[in-house]
Amino acid sequence: MKIVVAGTGFVGLTHAAVLAENGHEVHAYDIDLAKIGAYASGDRERIEHYVNEPGLVEVIGETLGRYLFFVGPDAVDAALEGVEAIFMAPPTPPNLDGSTDMTAYRAVAAFLAERLARRADPSQRVVIVNKSTVPIGTVRMLQGILTEHGAANVGAASNPEFLPEGNAVEKSRRPDRIVVGADDAADFEILRRVYPQFHHHVRIGYIETTPETAEAIKYVANTLLLTYISFWNGIGARLGETFGEIDMEDLKRGVTADDRISTWGSYVSNGAGGSCFGKDIQSLMYQFRSHGQPYHLLQAVYDINEFQKSYLLDRAVHEAGFNFNNRSVALLGLAFKKHTNDMRDSSALKVVEGLLARGVREVRAYDPLANAEAARWFDPARNHLFERISYWPSAVEAIQGTDALFISTDWEEFRGLGEVIARTVAPPYLIVDGRRMLGDVDRLVAKGYQVLPVGGKLR
Repeated sequence: MKIVVAGTGFVGLTHAAVLAENGHEVHAYDIDLAKIGAYASGDRERIEHYVNEPGLVEVIGETLGRYLFFVGPDAVDAALEGVEAIFMAPPTPPNLDGSTDMTAYRAVAAFLAERLARRADPSQRVVIVNKSTVPIGTVRMLQGILTEHGAANVGAASNPEFLPEGNAVEKSRRPDRIVVGADDAADFEILRRVYPQFHHHVRIGYIETTPETAEAIKYVANTLLLTYISFWNGIGARLGETFGEIDMEDLKRGVTADDRISTWGSYVSNGAGGSCFGKDIQSLMYQFRSHGQPYHLLQAVYDINEFQKSYLLDRAVHEAGFNFNNRSVALLGLAFKKHTNDMRDSSALKVVEGLLARGVREVRAYDPLANAEAARWFDPARNHLFERISYWPSAVEAIQGTDALFISTDWEEFRGLGEVIARTVAPPYLIVDGRRMLGDVDRLVAKGYQVLPVGGKLR
């Protein structure tokens, strides 16, 4: 099939590359010519400047110029000739009130509708498919845009993505489910041809439903995942921090031994980030609020997650008696999770904000992938306090000469840091473990180090 993917961020680029890997002719469209040029180069460094996802560069390299093509506005008309499916993946950031900013979406939809209205062969059915997470009712809005521009024989559908960053390529190849929401039988048939390997699959759920249901599935799924995380942070972490004799690992094993209780999310941390959880739950709250519906549970889940991102600094002050003013602090982990360089809604953003507000002299930061991305987030041109942040090529170098350490991301290499800390800095020294990464806490405490873990008492 000939397919166009409009928007080449994390979702659009991954979707386009894996569709091409499956043998479709895919034209990935974006108005950002620098980004398109980087992708079309096939150069790893240039591609990962925009999207750093394991295995993605390899898929692009294998399909580029044969099945996968990158086009800007000047070439989009040719790309649309003979197209059967167009996937919408423009940015849909949150507004301050929690609603979804649909500015880019509307602009792309109108741009495509205008061109489809004057295509050479209107007899061929085309379906525009929402891939980005968008509010319930967006397919209806898209249908209105198509009608407004006179785009005949063009359908609208929802096919939400369920891609965890750090494992997006594999999940695109072997998804848990494919959800398609449409009104017209012809549009369902087109999507079956897009995903022939998944239709009637013995393991992968292929769900055909209404557009509104498909849109809601994505919101409910992400909200439930964040609820699991907030439950363990709001209950498990509080128990471990209140009753020092509680073994957090045994607590998790004992509770999740029940088959009815998910093991996913059964950990405590300094909060979940990324481009989806916070944005989606705020959008769902806004949608409920707009229709006069209560949303107490959603608000509690969101508030707990936001609380986790900053409260460990307060614990350091009140429980450990640590004064951050004019101190040097190492921050290990900047991305919102391991195996990505994505800083969006990362807990580290709140940590840096809290450290600077408490008057630290310097923040010595390290992340295996996100140093460069963090430097763009913390641009001194926007805030002179960001001049206090420096970036280091290793954890050891970041720790050197510091008075305290904060672990914010769950990179595997941080698990064995106990001996590194003992060799690099001398007590008195405070370690704030926001991911419970340190396994040799007893030895550190015996040597005079203070360890303040999420879900546990100060030691």
